[in-house]
Amino acid sequence: MEPENSTSGVTEFLLLGLTANRRLQYVLFIVFLTVCITIWLGNLTIIITVITDHRLCSPMYFLLGNLAFIDLSESSVTVPKMLWDLALQRRVITFGGCMAQMFFFHFTGGAVVFLLMVMALDRYVAIHKPLQYLTIMNHATCVGLVAGVWLGGFVHSIVQIALMIRLPYCGPNVLDNYYCDIPQVIKLACTNTFVLELLMFSNSGLLTIIIFIILVVSYTIILVKIRVHVTEGKRKALSTCGAQITVVCIHFIPCIFIYARPFQEFAMDKGLSALYTVITPMLNPLIYTLRNTEMKSAIRRLLKRTAASFGGAKGK
Repeated sequence: MEPENSTSGVTEFLLLGLTANRRLQYVLFIVFLTVCITIWLGNLTIIITVITDHRLCSPMYFLLGNLAFIDLSESSVTVPKMLWDLALQRRVITFGGCMAQMFFFHFTGGAVVFLLMVMALDRYVAIHKPLQYLTIMNHATCVGLVAGVWLGGFVHSIVQIALMIRLPYCGPNVLDNYYCDIPQVIKLACTNTFVLELLMFSNSGLLTIIIFIILVVSYTIILVKIRVHVTEGKRKALSTCGAQITVVCIHFIPCIFIYARPFQEFAMDKGLSALYTVITPMLNPLIYTLRNTEMKSAIRRLLKRTAASFGGAKGK
């Protein structure tokens, strides 16, 4: 398919995908299909466990359930299209579909960033004000914070898409990626985008760096507090914070490499994008379940109840 140029503007984009090698594409399809199934099973398990297990009623698990839901949403924006293209070799997306994909990708991606900040705040309150923790982080506060997370993600995304959709696109229409994203699409505009790229850098890259630094400093303070002052439940607190720090790093580091360097593209970008959009949503539930004894016990109870329900249904 040749790049489309027309006086009426670009109506669709051609995605080059991860590789042009047919055999490798089929291998990647199997790999990413397995990852996609793992994402859905892992995150749905966390969501159902948090909702159904009354022992997981603390704010931390409420926020963890919301993180699992956002991970599901974020992976659903790019992964199904990528699997479809790998299987059918038709890597085309309409202009409207491209803009919608970018909107929902940055909507959910922004929500993840803000939710990780809220989860750090939750741990800070739990460690520094343990007696007032449930009073400060009550249900209404948690719901309000999660609503703010989604609002923040929406504002972060809509500002960028409102600027992107007004740009003239008259050709070429080839994107060297497997999904539509702002750093590639903005370079196809038939106008000078220097100022706009600076704005995008401020909204995505610079904001991500600042939030990452804030989170690293916050967790450093929390870890010092745990080691010096906490005696009861120290191992559990360290494990929980360790899991959250791991999630923050695997989410933010690829994101910083992708969005914190305007006007530049590197060969490793697609690999980092795959890590950011596909691997991270799969790792999050694994990290939290493997490092959290209560979550592992709750999942075992859920599996036992499910097995008992199937056994009872079979007996009837």
